[in-house]
Amino acid sequence: MEPLDLDLSSNTQKALAVQLGKDAGTEIAMLLRRMAAQIDELKKTKVTVTSVVPVADHSESAWNFA
Repeated sequence: MEPLDLDLSSNTQKALAVQLGKDAGTEIAMLLRRMAAQIDELKKTKVTVTSVVPVADHSESAWNFA
C-alpha cells in the first residue's frame, strides 16, 4: 500500500497506523479523501430548486378522509 500522505497530520497518520494497522489506516484515509472530493464536487454542482407552483394545503380538501 502507498504511504499515508493524504493531507493528514503526522499524529493522525501514526494513530491510524497504530490503531488500525498501516494497510487499514491507509484505506480509511483514502476513503475519507474520496468522500471529501465527492462532497466538494457536490458543492460545486449544487443547484437551487425553486417551486413554480405553490404547494397546496390539502387539509380541507378531498384528500382529508377523516
